[in-house]
Amino acid sequence: MHSINKDYIGAKIGMWLFLFTEILLFGGLFVLYSVYLHRYPNEFHLAGQELNVYFGTANTLVLLTSSFSMALSITALQKENKKLCMILLTITMILACVFLVNKYFEWGAKIHHGIYPDSPELLDRPKGEIIFFGLYYIMTGLHGLHVLIGALIIFIVLILVAKNRVTSSDFVAVENTGLYWHLVDMIWIYLFPLFYLVV
Repeated sequence: MHSINKDYIGAKIGMWLFLFTEILLFGGLFVLYSVYLHRYPNEFHLAGQELNVYFGTANTLVLLTSSFSMALSITALQKENKKLCMILLTITMILACVFLVNKYFEWGAKIHHGIYPDSPELLDRPKGEIIFFGLYYIMTGLHGLHVLIGALIIFIVLILVAKNRVTSSDFVAVENTGLYWHLVDMIWIYLFPLFYLVV
């Protein structure tokens, strides 16, 4: 029992350290965004108006719902309800895919209109708008990559639960996956107003 507790604590500490590095990564990008927003407020405002706020709002609701289903899956497993845990993990994974599909269509629309890094259309714009869209693609793209990785991790955990490799007495894998997923959601909560509601 003592060994299990030690392993559990070690896994949790390792996960928190990993999440700290992720916070540093995105924190640095948020600082960079803030610096350029202060320098080019009008250009950022005009560029932000070109983003589809409905896509952004829909994806915010999708991720908030997925965070809720992820939290419920952990509780279900702790209460030894394996089937419900698997259903909730599947829902979370599906919502992650919905987010990525929405992002694909949103990016596709922008690229179709010639707004993408180093495009002739974008390079003809003021410097502030070029920087805005550069940060938009870098930060939302990096976040999208984290969503994809999260969906794959959730799928792996789902298989482990199905095979009884993760159980109500050894659920740290589900908990750590939940921590990662909540961080991904939290980052989007900051990205959404910065790009879609910039004033």
